[in-house]
Amino acid sequence: MIELNKIKSNKFIAIVNIENKSFLSDPEGETILNDLLLKEGYHDVLSVRTIKSLKIEIVAKNIGDAKMKIKKMCDDLRIYNPIVSDCKIIINNN
Repeated sequence: MIELNKIKSNKFIAIVNIENKSFLSDPEGETILNDLLLKEGYHDVLSVRTIKSLKIEIVAKNIGDAKMKIKKMCDDLRIYNPIVSDCKIIINNN
């Protein structure tokens, strides 16, 4: 593991949420809503959308640097498809 003191960086936790764009259907979310929640009497639930969530530990100079690195990684490696998915990144101090 990289020794943080030598490179003057901090460790951050990135939460990457990948969700189908709103104009696309979400069959998994619809199944959860219709076959579980509504059937069990949770009639005040209006909709369910599923997401894929990644938790990534990263070393960076600051929060902005961490977000930039994670965004670049997600784009370069095609972790999500930007045509059909939205990618939201949240960075937290560890």
